[in-house]
Amino acid sequence: MKLVYIATLLFLHISCKTDPKDNPALMEVWKNEILETEHQFSKMAQEEGMNIAFLKYVADDGVLLRNDSLIKGKQSIKHYMENATSKGLQWQPDFVDVSASGDLGYTYGEYVYRYQDSTGQTKQSKGIFHTVWKRQPDNSWKFVWD
Repeated sequence: MKLVYIATLLFLHISCKTDPKDNPALMEVWKNEILETEHQFSKMAQEEGMNIAFLKYVADDGVLLRNDSLIKGKQSIKHYMENATSKGLQWQPDFVDVSASGDLGYTYGEYVYRYQDSTGQTKQSKGIFHTVWKRQPDNSWKFVWD
């Protein structure tokens, strides 16, 4: 019995001292979590509209940078996105990284936004996005910067 107790303590000591940077498999799990979240976010924006997707994936303290202005907090973002019902926004991350502690990550890549102008012509805008993700208490990922 004493040997089991000592082995358990030793295991806990070693596992608590393990640096995630020394565990590439764990880092990849976290990166894949963020990539999957980003994929689901983009899919929801295309299928249900930008307003619904952004509100689902923003943290309560999230911030949007739009037109050289900061929109701070989920409620302000909700108000800003009220009329953003378009389903023409698509994006795909080209890069993802995550902190050694597994609580923050970021992605960047290219986006394409297609919309109809006032004459009914389809227009397109392309650009680069950068999103900062934060792990939530329920272990989900929400963006805190977009």
